[in-house]
Amino acid sequence: MALDKSTFETLVPSRFVTFTFPNPSSLSASGDRRLLRVAVLDSPIQPTPSPRVAAMLVPSHREHDWIFSTEPGHLQLLLSSPGLSRLILIGEQPADGRGSALGFRRQMECERSRREGLEESLKPLVLALSPRICFEIGVPEVTFLSYEDNLVASVTLEVCIGEFVGEMLVEDVEIERGSGCGEREFRRRLRFKRMPNLVQTQVRIVPRENHGETEGGFRIEEMQYRIDARVLVHPYLAPMVASLSLIGFHIDERIRKGLRPKAFCAGVGGGALLAFLSGQLGFEVLGVDVDEMVLRVAKQYFGLEDGDFLRVVVGDAIEWIERVASWKTEGTLVAGYSRDLSVADGMDGKFDVIMVDLDSSDASTGLVAPPLEFVRKPVLLAARSLLCEFGILVINVIPPDRFYYGTMINEVRDVFHDLYEIDVGNGENFVLIATVASIRDCSAYDVSFIMKLNSILSGAYMDSIRKI
Repeated sequence: MALDKSTFETLVPSRFVTFTFPNPSSLSASGDRRLLRVAVLDSPIQPTPSPRVAAMLVPSHREHDWIFSTEPGHLQLLLSSPGLSRLILIGEQPADGRGSALGFRRQMECERSRREGLEESLKPLVLALSPRICFEIGVPEVTFLSYEDNLVASVTLEVCIGEFVGEMLVEDVEIERGSGCGEREFRRRLRFKRMPNLVQTQVRIVPRENHGETEGGFRIEEMQYRIDARVLVHPYLAPMVASLSLIGFHIDERIRKGLRPKAFCAGVGGGALLAFLSGQLGFEVLGVDVDEMVLRVAKQYFGLEDGDFLRVVVGDAIEWIERVASWKTEGTLVAGYSRDLSVADGMDGKFDVIMVDLDSSDASTGLVAPPLEFVRKPVLLAARSLLCEFGILVINVIPPDRFYYGTMINEVRDVFHDLYEIDVGNGENFVLIATVASIRDCSAYDVSFIMKLNSILSGAYMDSIRKI
């Protein structure tokens, strides 16, 4: 059915329309015009008096990627350009109905020339899809945004569906390590369809065999890999671990007594943080994640292994904290949760650190971490009761705005003794650290645990910890 030509004359918040259009720059083998998929999304924010409209070409061979083929992906692209009222996404019509990233290899020169020629030929289409208000002072300039990342190649390992997180994708990728360095780096990633532009988990992987580094020497899908759990590559995980330097003296004392320090992780994902705490730092670790399928993926693809010193439980981490706190302080046992509580009892005591990596993913508002449910006084009090005398609460924070972050800081400050912060430096994440008691100054001592942290993490993260 033909589109009504007036459909695009006005801006309608959150309206999403897709259709096909003949490619003006490409013919099929039979001489027919190939089809383009055109997707038009209006911002969920009410339009401004002077709306901005832009178009973007889907990178070649990434038409199936959720970033470009789904409404949540499209919305995140729009929201990443502040002030944009309408984003017109244009790419090759996928050959079939598959909706996930099936793998690709980037071709830089071919892609550049294709993009330049196609942009010029599509300007009339973009003008036709612009709202009438844009023409009040003449014909507007057509703006094409470019999408660039460090992805060189990818191959999909599995697409599956979790009860709580929905459809998810496990992929191996090759990325650029920097301009002109000539090195290849490979990672395994987990992405959720509900927020396809966000990498939920990534770990470094290393080819099991030695292959040449020349272009075309081998293809990523032909390789077998092993997980390199010695390095944290996800942007905010190393800063979260660096926060342990604040209680380095206390952890040293535990280790000298022959005891393992204990960590509770609210949210597991691929398990990179848990594996690092256990394998590299000698912690006894307990993790809780709400989705059983996520834990299956973590064990199958990301090297997470249950053992004597690393255990995972399926459950809502916030509820779990409240249940265990109630049980430990009041002896109240909630029906149906005896197994979970026995795991906590097996940890034999309180935790030295609680690390919170939970988010409230909603494509319409963007990513927020932690969810609002966590920043409630009963939950914060419960978390505090599970920490030892010198314990710390470490939270990965992605605030939607400064007001949210300021309010959160005040809520946490009401429950804990002191607050510290690490700015991850990516323009998105902060690590908030709350202490049960005053932190002992270790600057005049050679603390073995802090020296170990310095040897396996960037010291810059520890140097950037500031009291707030």
